[in-house]
Amino acid sequence: MIHSMTGYAVQVRDLGRVALHLELRSVNSRYLDLAFRINDDLRQAEPVLREAITARLRRGKVECRFNLQAKDSAPRDLAINDMLLGQLKSAQLAVLAELPQAAPLSVSEVLRWPGMLTDDSPAFEALQPEIAGLVGQVLDELIASRRREGDKLAEMIRGRIERMRDLVATVQPRVPALVAEYQEKLATRLRDAAATLDDDRIRLEVGLFAQRVDVAEELSRLSTHLDEVERILKVGGAAGKRLDFLMQELNREANTLGSKAMAADMTAIAVELKLAIEQMREQVQNIE
Repeated sequence: MIHSMTGYAVQVRDLGRVALHLELRSVNSRYLDLAFRINDDLRQAEPVLREAITARLRRGKVECRFNLQAKDSAPRDLAINDMLLGQLKSAQLAVLAELPQAAPLSVSEVLRWPGMLTDDSPAFEALQPEIAGLVGQVLDELIASRRREGDKLAEMIRGRIERMRDLVATVQPRVPALVAEYQEKLATRLRDAAATLDDDRIRLEVGLFAQRVDVAEELSRLSTHLDEVERILKVGGAAGKRLDFLMQELNREANTLGSKAMAADMTAIAVELKLAIEQMREQVQNIE
């Protein structure tokens, strides 16, 4: 299947007092470009996230947001740091012995003292299995999103290919007649311009010029490149760079076809081919 580089996924893992929140956004990029926005208490998870993402994605600018959200409604276990409380009590007694007029610490001041209330948040080691499961789920969701977008891109490209084949089929049967007609016109002009030229020289000049304006080879290569685009779409996988190269080749043949056009309708067909190729190229930029 063809995968787009555009996708979005988010998952929340409820752990009781806290919840793990992981969000992935991806857009097109020439390479795999990762950016992380992680809470400090989860910073150790970055290597795990990076390894999981690089194992399953090949291209795209991916932004990863990961944080631990405390749930205000969840009951919390408040535990006082007895050792710190004893140290604070001893320090207060020493201060009051030297400064009897000093006011003793209030209960609120004691509770707000840094480290007085122990943190009941789960330790990072306990979160590791949850993080591994969560990142797997989010990547599944992101890849499914990119696959759905890729299906739409492939469908659009196939539509443009069908239109280009119709254009090639329209102009291909006319090429021999157009070349012959152009040869006759050119021969007549040469005879009028240079009465001294013999028929053999005129036929040689006309034949050489006819080769330069014959577009049969360009039309054949266009069809071959379109076959290859369809084959790549069918095979799937990481196809973006190969398709981008084929868009360049298609555009080159369409340009040559336009420069060799011998009639106004052929010029119009060349322009329409270039428009279809440009539309495909814009979509190919989003394919992984």
